[in-house]
Amino acid sequence: MKKLPRVVIVGYPNTGKSTLFNRLLGQRKALVHSLPGMTRDLITGVARVEEREFLLVDTGGFADGQVDPISAKVRAKALEAARTADLLIFLLDGKRPLSAGEEELFLELKKYNRPLLAVVNKIDTPEAEPDLSEYYRLGVKDFITISAEHKLNLEYLKEKIREMLPPAPDQGPEPEPAARALKIAIVGRINVGKSSLVNRLCGEERLLVSEIPGTTRDSVDTLIIRNKKAYCLVDTAGIRKFSGTRDSREKAGIIRAQRNIEEADVICLVLDLQEFPTRQDAHIAGLAHKSGKPLLIALNKWDLAEKQKVNPLEVRNHVFSRLNFVDYAPLVFVSALTGQRVMKILDLAEEVYASASRKVDTSDLNKFWEKFSREYPPRTRDGATLKIKYIVQKGIRPPVFVLFGHSRAPLLPAYEKFLADVFRRQFGFSGTPLRFILRKS
Repeated sequence: MKKLPRVVIVGYPNTGKSTLFNRLLGQRKALVHSLPGMTRDLITGVARVEEREFLLVDTGGFADGQVDPISAKVRAKALEAARTADLLIFLLDGKRPLSAGEEELFLELKKYNRPLLAVVNKIDTPEAEPDLSEYYRLGVKDFITISAEHKLNLEYLKEKIREMLPPAPDQGPEPEPAARALKIAIVGRINVGKSSLVNRLCGEERLLVSEIPGTTRDSVDTLIIRNKKAYCLVDTAGIRKFSGTRDSREKAGIIRAQRNIEEADVICLVLDLQEFPTRQDAHIAGLAHKSGKPLLIALNKWDLAEKQKVNPLEVRNHVFSRLNFVDYAPLVFVSALTGQRVMKILDLAEEVYASASRKVDTSDLNKFWEKFSREYPPRTRDGATLKIKYIVQKGIRPPVFVLFGHSRAPLLPAYEKFLADVFRRQFGFSGTPLRFILRKS
């Protein structure tokens, strides 16, 4: 599995780092916002310039005069990424003067002895070329001026990146692991421990963790390898109602988290043992169910449970008494703090994905249906008995079954849920929603 060179974008807030990241990547992966501080964790993606691939890293902005814990962690993460870079892009805002803090940061980066490109952004027209005289205080002979927003001079920047990348290793082509990684979206409400779980699965603190609500604003992809299998863990912003959210950056993160549910291969819903399941947990579970994606539930902070007083079976029954519409999801009791059963999340993700990908032979379906329907004849919402001639499986992820009969009247909801439960037991569809479509034949 080849190791890609790392190109890290570093700079102060609102210089356009995330916009440049998206342009170089060729997709809108990092959230862009007019307010500073949208990006906090490291956002990564595989970019390509001609035949060369590299790992592109977007970092959080450095802010002067901010000594709060999160700002300090953002700065530490960005510097850590810079120290491990094969190439640094130091991004400046061409619409404002160079600050003393930026000058100090540049000198700090030079100490790492890494190849470095100094790039001045927001030069939106050729006529807007700024007076770069004050930038020469940095000791840089050649600045690259661009407009990430309007894609000006980006091709030249790409050429410079390709020139300054370390030589490619002499080895045969190998597909990038992210292309075949199982994508697991870690979702849940605020402060249930999503980032802590991802860090535990990685075996290191890759993501910022804080007791302050809303620490994670953008979704972060983290690639890990376990037993020669690749997993892409997507840490998402905590989902809550917009009415309780004043910060527009948090709202943007919530929208992205909801989109991550649609794009994932598997969804892991994280609950908090200290308060579960809440109305918001039910809302997020509903989003997961509606998406049709395979689902597992991780009840975090199990280390806080008093084992003599807590019965796991009673806890499970309590969870699914509130979330009965996703009672097909396997439930695992985990602790991000101690690592207890955390790796089970990956095992269950593999299982539910394989289950959702299962295809049942038509003859087996109808052989089962012939006997089952005599004992439990299907009923429509108006209470009428429905005659089904035969069944076929139309799709996977989620498994979709088409029932051909004398009417297209929808099934009674209680019967449809009963039928789904029976199909899961009979054909091994654990951890996945099932869909039934009625067709008139």
